[in-house]
Amino acid sequence: MLPTCALAILSSGSAHGYYVVQQLQLSGIGPIKGGALYPVLARLEHDGLLTSKWQEGEGGPGRKVYTITAAGGEQLNDFQHHWEPFAMRIKDVLIPQSGPQRNTDDQPKSSRTGAPQ
Repeated sequence: MLPTCALAILSSGSAHGYYVVQQLQLSGIGPIKGGALYPVLARLEHDGLLTSKWQEGEGGPGRKVYTITAAGGEQLNDFQHHWEPFAMRIKDVLIPQSGPQRNTDDQPKSSRTGAPQ
């Protein structure tokens, strides 16, 4: 999910990695350490989904600025298109709807425990 979230943040404009970290934290995802994010950004760049260029610092160190590519935008759009059905399936697994429960008493004991009788 982190790569897709990074693409989503960068889809609104070029930014450095620290900005991506800040936006993830502001969105409620939680603190993301650079040690987790920067390898993700490098992989996205390697895969052609981002480009980067070095920007000299003004009174401080320089930094890489990342820009989403057309391929990155296409991948993000594809993910966004499929997200809701996927999220609903995951929700159904994590939070089952109340209704008829499967009766495990009708099953042979060996299938419930995996042990022969």
